[in-house]
Amino acid sequence: MGEREVAPREVAGWLIARRRQIEAVMEARLGPAAPGAGANEAEVLRRFRSFAANALQRGDAATPALDGLRVNERRIGALLDAWVEAAILSAGPHGGAVQRALAPLVQRFRSALRGTSTSRRRSGAPRSSRRAVLAAIDRVADSFLAIDADSGCIVDANPAAGALLGVARDALLGVDAMSFVPSESQTGWWTEFDAVTEGSETRRFRASLRDAAGASIPVDCSVTRFSTRERTLALVLARPA
Repeated sequence: MGEREVAPREVAGWLIARRRQIEAVMEARLGPAAPGAGANEAEVLRRFRSFAANALQRGDAATPALDGLRVNERRIGALLDAWVEAAILSAGPHGGAVQRALAPLVQRFRSALRGTSTSRRRSGAPRSSRRAVLAAIDRVADSFLAIDADSGCIVDANPAAGALLGVARDALLGVDAMSFVPSESQTGWWTEFDAVTEGSETRRFRASLRDAAGASIPVDCSVTRFSTRERTLALVLARPA
C-alpha cells in the first residue's frame, strides 16, 4: 500500500495476504491467553476475517455468519480487539487506514454476536447485584482472579490482573490459569487450591506467575473459597512481592 489514500479493496487484500503475520503478532502479545488453533474462539476470529474481507471487497457488510458458535462474549471481544491491534501494528505507517476500515466492521460484528442466543450470559445472580460486585472488584488495586478449583480455568479477573499479566482482563476468561504459572510452581498452586476447597480458612502463600511475555513475577497471594451449586471457585488476590 502506497502513501496515497488506500481503497477498501486494497485493505482487504492486505489483510488476507498478511493473515499469518497478524496472527503471529497477536499471539506474541497475548502469550498464553491466545486462542488455541482448534478452539471456538479461533473459529470466531476466522469468521470475522472473512466477514471483514468480504465487506471491504464488496463495499457493504452482510450479516456475519455466527451459527453454531458458543463463546464467552467478553473474551471474544478482547480477542477481536487484540486481532485489530495486531493488524494495525503489522500495517506500520498504514495502520491508520486499517483502523478506519475495520472499526465499523468490528462494531457490527460484535453487535451481531450479542444478538445470538449462543452468546447470552447464563442466568445467575440478579444483574444489579452482579454489576455492583464486579464494580467493587474492578476497583481493587491487587490482582484478582476467580479460578475454577477443579479445571483451573479463569472464570473472572479484574483490570489489575490483566495489567500484571500483560493482557486485557477479558482476554483471560476461560484460559487455563496454570499457563500463567511457571512449570516448577504449578504443583504449589494446585496444593493451595486443593487445601482451600477442603477448608474454609483463607490461605496465604508466596508464589510465582509469568506474564504474557514469559517474564517471572514473584507474588504474595491469598486465596479463599467461594462455592455455588455448579462449582467451587478459588478467589485469588495477588500482589507483586
